[in-house]
Amino acid sequence: MVSSQAPFAPGHLELVRKFVNTRDLEKGTDELLESSDWDAWCQSQELPTGSARDDRERLQGLREALRVGMLANHDRAAPPTPMLDALNAALAWSEACPVATSKGLDLQPAGDGASYVAGLLVRTVAQALTDGSWSRMKACGDDTCQWAFYDHSRSRSGHWCSMDICGNRNKQIRWRKRQAREPRSDG
Repeated sequence: MVSSQAPFAPGHLELVRKFVNTRDLEKGTDELLESSDWDAWCQSQELPTGSARDDRERLQGLREALRVGMLANHDRAAPPTPMLDALNAALAWSEACPVATSKGLDLQPAGDGASYVAGLLVRTVAQALTDGSWSRMKACGDDTCQWAFYDHSRSRSGHWCSMDICGNRNKQIRWRKRQAREPRSDG
């Protein structure tokens, strides 16, 4: 999927969308695989760099759990347990601290590098779960893509990251299957 065509998410949810998209299933790339890729991604997002191998593996687990949660949003289901477990685990190792503010309880990311990013992601997803915007965070329904996108549709029924690419491809596949099943009348 071409990232410039994916609907951007509002506010800090855009960071979550970009984080999940650090793994591109179609291209077979993963920006969390090598330290240099991770550092480059963090720099592009104006986030602190630096990460031990264990932290990248934790972040990969969090990323894939968030993707599972985004796929569940197609069915308007509650956040799946693996996603919630991954958020709780990230909260535990990220060193994010609860802080009372005039708007209520907030999480303050702490640490550096991967732990800071994890705290920021947990904070953002927790806020989105609270305000209801999380249900609009989805992963493309095309199994070969699963690109994260924000569903801006009024009905919250968006299924593809791009109708021009994934939506069209899947509709063509369904049409061909229907054509193969229907008997032809040649006159």
